[in-house]
Amino acid sequence: MAGLLDAHCDLLLVGDSLGMVVHGLPNTIGVTLEMMILHGQAVMRGSRRAMVVVDMPFGSYEGAPEIAYANAARVMKETGAGAVKVEAAEALAGNVEYLVTRGIPVMGHVGLRPQAVMIDGGFKAKGRCESERARILDDARAMEAAGVFAIVIEGVAEALARDITRAVKVPTIGIGASAGCDGQILVTEDMLGLFEWTPKFVRRYADLHGEIDRAVAQYADDVRTGRFPGPSEIYFAKTRQA
Repeated sequence: MAGLLDAHCDLLLVGDSLGMVVHGLPNTIGVTLEMMILHGQAVMRGSRRAMVVVDMPFGSYEGAPEIAYANAARVMKETGAGAVKVEAAEALAGNVEYLVTRGIPVMGHVGLRPQAVMIDGGFKAKGRCESERARILDDARAMEAAGVFAIVIEGVAEALARDITRAVKVPTIGIGASAGCDGQILVTEDMLGLFEWTPKFVRRYADLHGEIDRAVAQYADDVRTGRFPGPSEIYFAKTRQA
């Protein structure tokens, strides 16, 4: 998959959403550092030109700065990725700065933060009221001040996404945050239509769910009726030369 995406995308994010779209978890909370490293290594093998960024999973960077650094350094060393991403509120700016000043490139993530789903009560759009809008704008400014090289803005009101993009000098990357951001990102499985339901902000560019269903149904029918394997898929003994 990384090999297919690499030719067209400037950045490949190994997101902790893999816990949901690959492993079938209900949210991203159960994703481990080992899972992120394993998938990060696979994406690095397939990429040639795009920058690869790996998500830091829940619980790996919110505690002591030294622990956050040890975990981020492990991700960088074991995957060879170019950077890590953290879902960072203003309160975590100190940890982010600690990582950056020690040589770890960090991408920030503000707005809807999937790792905060347990306290937010679900995946809900952010920045629709003034108090929430001000807090998210403060989060973005704190991340820039801490040294992030880019900020993902997820699931916020359009006006807020534009305000954040104007307020910070680093590039912003939107997901459900309008075309007012400097770049865009989508979960590959959502974009390709691997699931029957997709979030409101996703544009489906393919229907792989339907294609795979049809292909497997045809395969199963061919096996049951004896049409597969046929003569073209069978190895025959070599004829003996006189």
